[in-house]
Amino acid sequence: MGCGTSVATETQVKQLETVMKAAALIQRWYRRYMARLEIRRRYTWNIFQSIEYAGEQDQLQLSSFFTYMLDNFTHLHGNGPDLISQLLDPVIDPWLDRETCYKTIPIPESYTGPRILFPLSVSDTNALLSAFKEQQILHARYVLQLLYESKKLLEQMPNIVHLSTSYTKEITICGDLHGRLDDLVLIFYKNGLPSAETPYIFNGDFVDRGKKSVEVVILLLAYLLLYPDHMHLNRGNHEDHIMNLRYGFTKEVMQKYKTHGREILQLFQDVFSLLPIATVIDAKILIVHGGISDQTDLELLSSIERHKVKSALRFPRRSLEQLHIGQSHRLGKRMRPTDISRPSSSRSYNGNHRTPTLSGASTSSSSSSSSSCSSLCSPRTPSCISPQTYPSSPSTPCNVLRVPFLDSLSSVPLPSPPQQEREWKQIVDILWSDPKTQEGCSPNSFRGGGCYFGPDVTQRLLHKHGLQLLIRSHECKQEGYELCHSGRVITIFSASNYYEEGSNRGAYIKLGKELVPRFYQYQVSRTTRRLTLTQRFRAAEGSALRALKEKLFAHRSELMTGFLQYDPNETGCVSVGEWAKVLESVLRLDLPWRTLRPHLVHLAPDGSVEYQSCFEDVGPGAPLPQVAPTLAETLFRYRTDIEIIFNIIDKDHSGLISIEEFRHTWRLFSAHLGVAIDDRAIDELARSIDFNKDGSIDFTEFLEAFRVVHKLDIKDHQLSENGSC
Repeated sequence: MGCGTSVATETQVKQLETVMKAAALIQRWYRRYMARLEIRRRYTWNIFQSIEYAGEQDQLQLSSFFTYMLDNFTHLHGNGPDLISQLLDPVIDPWLDRETCYKTIPIPESYTGPRILFPLSVSDTNALLSAFKEQQILHARYVLQLLYESKKLLEQMPNIVHLSTSYTKEITICGDLHGRLDDLVLIFYKNGLPSAETPYIFNGDFVDRGKKSVEVVILLLAYLLLYPDHMHLNRGNHEDHIMNLRYGFTKEVMQKYKTHGREILQLFQDVFSLLPIATVIDAKILIVHGGISDQTDLELLSSIERHKVKSALRFPRRSLEQLHIGQSHRLGKRMRPTDISRPSSSRSYNGNHRTPTLSGASTSSSSSSSSSCSSLCSPRTPSCISPQTYPSSPSTPCNVLRVPFLDSLSSVPLPSPPQQEREWKQIVDILWSDPKTQEGCSPNSFRGGGCYFGPDVTQRLLHKHGLQLLIRSHECKQEGYELCHSGRVITIFSASNYYEEGSNRGAYIKLGKELVPRFYQYQVSRTTRRLTLTQRFRAAEGSALRALKEKLFAHRSELMTGFLQYDPNETGCVSVGEWAKVLESVLRLDLPWRTLRPHLVHLAPDGSVEYQSCFEDVGPGAPLPQVAPTLAETLFRYRTDIEIIFNIIDKDHSGLISIEEFRHTWRLFSAHLGVAIDDRAIDELARSIDFNKDGSIDFTEFLEAFRVVHKLDIKDHQLSENGSC
């Protein structure tokens, strides 16, 4: 009996040991699995963010060029100044000056969308919300009237709105929405519609990127009109008509309102410039879209005429001397950036990078009182400027400089007063800055605008104004929110699935009288819930890698030049270290290239990298016109910039421009790049794409040929077409 008990006990012990070993093995496997997923998550996130910020740099650089052209060359030959000035300083349509101009727009009986009356009522906002859920579009007459009413209300508001929790239980704070109507609807469903009992603060970036930007901003403005004391909107860096050109809002408005689109865009521009810059709750919590700098002055921000800053990308006027133009040692060269690395980054910079930054301290000696760390990209110097002197005409004022540009003499105005630039930089810092873990304040060279501010900068500003917390948005966070600077700075982001389906959650904050933030997360998805964790990671990772491969393809010639420096015998192989070094020196995305190597290139049997395999999986979106390889790559790389310039020229958004306008687009663009593009090559290209020889070019179709796509997409598209046949 005793012996049997002993045997049974030993068996149980052995079984227990086996179970424990199995559990330990499973636990070890699971930890390794989760660690690998975390590595994949981090580099996927880095790819998305690096490409996003690179695009912002490009937009800042392009707008800087436009500003430079408008400010320093006021008598361009041909259509140049008109094209640029209508973007940066549009002439007000006299028709829009009449407050009741929208009444002249008839609403046809066939219109089935929502009908609203002013002043708005709860039934009107409910009708808008229901209609937008059903994919209906609000008639242009109502949109114009809503924008007029919003403009009148916003004109009465201060730059910094002060709120108190003593009149309400809680205040809800939302971050970037970026045209995601589903996210806004879900917030209202979970948290309640705006009302006196449920006040909201939306912290900027309502538009761009998403497909429902018009609906999102109309709803927010409608609730602002309905509850002006309980609905509050801060301005973001995308409430900017120049940003809207690149990121989709302008195109969306023109597509949805083909007849009155330009009038609507002009009013949106006015409304955006009138949005408050900041909100303060109980004199303790500061809410701004981007962040602060070491020179942020809330008193100065309160006194700025914010409506004059139509775009934070619209630089104060600068002279040629300030931009270091016309100096002999810079002739024929592009402006070089000051080498400033991204915080926590070990990236090395070379002279090939195309996005210089201009710090406040280095702009002019007269600007020394301005922020020493805020920055925006400075314009490229047009290569055709010469330092030669030219005789002035009798009508030329003595305070302007005459220089040649595009076959004509142009006038260059004197610098603007430092105060104007200082006020402008205050707004730039508020809209564009990001926090960093290191102490101090440095130019935000990765985005190209604003600054990076450290914990000490946060502490000084909070202490100076008796504040205890800074809430900002501007950056996508995987969980929808993030705390930094010892909990004194909170980032809140409300657009879920921002980069890709399942890439991130959205979140909002609720603040009560105790001023303790509580976070609420969500994720809008019709498919993500059915996917496993691995499937969600794989989908986001695949999307990021595809975008990165397209970036490699667009920089093919520069990359090949770099590879050949390490491969003089043209064996087609370089070491992994050399391959990574070339990619970083050309693309400067600050990515873990060695970790990404298995997803981007093949290895040779000896362990070296077959560098041409970088370009195997991508190709043009359509058969290419007959163009020189160097010109084709320029088109691939700067396709978005070209499209923006084209959209300025194509006033009616017909998609057609004349051959002469096409040539003019290239003259502007070549000046923007600071490179010479052969006129004969452009003429040959224009003739080759004028298919019906009527003197007009279908620019949309032309640009489609220079959209980089994944070859797998092409195969899938061909298979689907064959299947449908």
